[in-house]
Amino acid sequence: MATTTNNSDARPAADVLRQLRDLLQSLTQERKDIVRRMCAIKQTIVGLASLYGDDVLDDELLELVDRKRPRRRAGLTKACRMVLIQAGRPITTREVCDRIFSESPALLMSHKDPKASIHTLLSRLAEYGEAKAVADEKGRRLWQWVTQSDSQLAESLL
Repeated sequence: MATTTNNSDARPAADVLRQLRDLLQSLTQERKDIVRRMCAIKQTIVGLASLYGDDVLDDELLELVDRKRPRRRAGLTKACRMVLIQAGRPITTREVCDRIFSESPALLMSHKDPKASIHTLLSRLAEYGEAKAVADEKGRRLWQWVTQSDSQLAESLL
């Protein structure tokens, strides 16, 4: 037996749902902004470590920027993030796959189609605002890590 409500009874629920939707959208945008800032900071740290060597980083920083082997096996998503950060330029899905295979082949061994799995992960990273797809001169899809400009990063650290 279905119950019906008139429109006046549904208004408070509609108002609450609208407020919750707005709050969820706001929090989602905040999460994207925080992830973007974290990624820019990690990229800066990785760049400094590349310039001066990993020995300038303590164990905690090495762990935070995924340069030290964690106790558990790192995931494929984390590996995709690191490949994009370290590439410093747009790269193809195949290049991401090849770099992961050369560094951590075990990550790809359980995947029936590693390139398809990586493509899916790169698409998700783009949805999260961490990466973006760009086209090269031949129209091929390339993937690039999303970074803030130096001025935006400096302002965000103040």
